[in-house]
Amino acid sequence: MIILDPTENNLVHKVEKLLSPATVVGWRRLEPWAVARAQLSGSDGSDGSVIVKWMRPHGPGPDRSESWRLRSEVAALRFLSDDLGVRLAARVVAVDLAAGVVVLEDLAPRVALDGLLLADGAAAHGERLAAFARIRGQLNAVTAGRAEVYYARRAALGAVDRVADCAGRYAGFREEGRLQVAALGVEVAGGAERELALVLEELEDPGPFLALSNGDPEANNVLVRVTGAPDARLIDFEFAGFTHALHDAVCLYVPGPAWLSVDWRMGAAYRRALAVGVPEAEDDRRFGFGLAAACFSYMLLRLQRLSLVDGRGPGDDSRVQLVATVEAAARVAESFGVLPGLAGWGWRVAEALRRRWPDADVDVAGLPAFVARRR
Repeated sequence: MIILDPTENNLVHKVEKLLSPATVVGWRRLEPWAVARAQLSGSDGSDGSVIVKWMRPHGPGPDRSESWRLRSEVAALRFLSDDLGVRLAARVVAVDLAAGVVVLEDLAPRVALDGLLLADGAAAHGERLAAFARIRGQLNAVTAGRAEVYYARRAALGAVDRVADCAGRYAGFREEGRLQVAALGVEVAGGAERELALVLEELEDPGPFLALSNGDPEANNVLVRVTGAPDARLIDFEFAGFTHALHDAVCLYVPGPAWLSVDWRMGAAYRRALAVGVPEAEDDRRFGFGLAAACFSYMLLRLQRLSLVDGRGPGDDSRVQLVATVEAAARVAESFGVLPGLAGWGWRVAEALRRRWPDADVDVAGLPAFVARRR
């Protein structure tokens, strides 16, 4: 018998009802998320484990209780496994959306890639990083052109905003980022402003690059095997939706929230995998423009934190990270020969940040791949 608090006991009862006649004989919370691994015992002597996700009424963010997150996850995972017949993510084992509970296939012994990078460094996991890049490209490639199939499935579970999926639910932060940078005296103007308008057009109308994303393409949301072939799988589809595919490549070129640096070499693996389903990805200028557009969008999203980071003490890694983010976006544009106005603006923003924060005036381009930001 397992002894849990009343809330988790209630969850166990819900899981047993969904999976009857199996019983739950073990339960381990995977903090800090509303996720647990449940060990099962079947009446026929079989056993195994599943992953349980649930909605919680109160959490670290105002949207933790919104049912659309679990609905999006269920729709996306069933779209991949049932409609497309691909094994890129976990299967849905059982679901009770009214109760806010989803039971998923347990992908163990795979583990999160970010934990391996933090423990061993990127050099020890080159093959797994390449698998991460490939599976992101594969997800985009296999889903490109299939939006109607996904949204038919998603609409059956409740209302969905396709425009918000494509534009990004945090698109409003881009304008806040512009306003905060303007306070530094580096406004988007002239050629940069005209190019930013083109960037937004590209992202709002992706054309052949419209594809499914899980909405959080970072190394913590891919599971890989520690030994042998990586055999990667993607997790966390709560923010899934069809959007510009190259949003999913940004994490390979611009450091995400956990990192001060990334490894650009992984971008080639992503691009090859994407081109299988989106041949336009083989066009250097087409791919480069879309990638740079996604990178600048992400850069503006991160710049909305400028006043927050500004209030932190000297030596805080978030300052170096913001400089690295801005410079990486500018470097992507330069490397593909696109958006010269925005690239120049990006370098000016970075220079302004370095002057404002002398402690962040470091050679971010010289950092090894996947140096972690200290929390």
